[in-house]
Amino acid sequence: MKYLSEYRDSELINALVAKIRHTVTRPWVLMEVCGGQTHSIVKYALDQLLPEQLELVHGPGCPVCVTPAESIDQAIAIALAPAVIFCTFGDMLRVPGSARSLQDAKAAGADVRMLYSPLDALAIARDNPNRPVVFFAVGFETTAPAIAMTLVNAKREGLRNFFVLVSHFLVPPAIRAIVEDPHNRVQGFLAPGHVCAVTGLADYAVLAERYRVPIVITGFEPADILRGILACVEQLEHGAAQVENQYRRVVGDDGNPLARRMVSEVFTVAEQNWRGIGEMPDSGLRLSPAYRDFDAAVLAPAVAVSAVDSGCISGEILRGNRKPTQCPHFGISCRPEHPLGAPMVSSEGACAAYFHYQQP
Repeated sequence: MKYLSEYRDSELINALVAKIRHTVTRPWVLMEVCGGQTHSIVKYALDQLLPEQLELVHGPGCPVCVTPAESIDQAIAIALAPAVIFCTFGDMLRVPGSARSLQDAKAAGADVRMLYSPLDALAIARDNPNRPVVFFAVGFETTAPAIAMTLVNAKREGLRNFFVLVSHFLVPPAIRAIVEDPHNRVQGFLAPGHVCAVTGLADYAVLAERYRVPIVITGFEPADILRGILACVEQLEHGAAQVENQYRRVVGDDGNPLARRMVSEVFTVAEQNWRGIGEMPDSGLRLSPAYRDFDAAVLAPAVAVSAVDSGCISGEILRGNRKPTQCPHFGISCRPEHPLGAPMVSSEGACAAYFHYQQP
């Protein structure tokens, strides 16, 4: 298929690998931030083609993985409230909260529906004017514009029964937290191309300059990722630290100004709690005052989470400190059908990638 197979061409892949091998002269640790990149790396065994001096570690760029247990618990409380129709993306159904999941709530009688778009939830709200309809707004900067557009439409139509439970995250503060971690080993980053297609490059340029770390904007096909690795290694070998866009067929320097304007109208930047990482300032979104009437939190109070030690090491994995196979529960007591943590559930989770593509 044109525009896809050309980025999986074996001759191109081998040439890029050879160039990386020729360029690397010392050990380096790179992090691919996005879970979609992790899946491509593991699926196509790109990490096994690289020279042994080059290590890839996996980052926190999976919104399902970093959604905290208290958000899941609040979602369950709202879903179980009288007459509520609770709508969510499919990956969120099995993500464990402190005690159970939305799938468990559905089994207990909650009206929980899996959707592919927030606009579908808006249609359900129109068809059910006497029932509260809630959409679980999960994601990074990539999905925020779609949620914002949905809320703009809901406000324009005067819908009073449509709500969102917001659990949005921002990527640059996560990179900042990783490089500031005293245990950090990461020396260069492959940044997520789809996020940058919305946001542009400015925030990443600030990080590269402040922390003297190369950041390469990268796509998701094997050739995209290998080009990103090569560009990152070339910077490291030459002592450079800047943002480099290796995904120009999708990402413009300014991103998508229209999408950014819509997001800034509907949301404000706020502190956010990341599962396995903790509270980070200015790392999430919440509804702006003009859209607070759509906040699903009014339907159920915030839920206190009791600490439960499942043995999941997702925090260490999301910070790039450990690999999924270093977890003693991986593939044994933690499997897709019975996950101990979100990285085994999500289609972008690192543990799910290793389970599906690197099981013996």
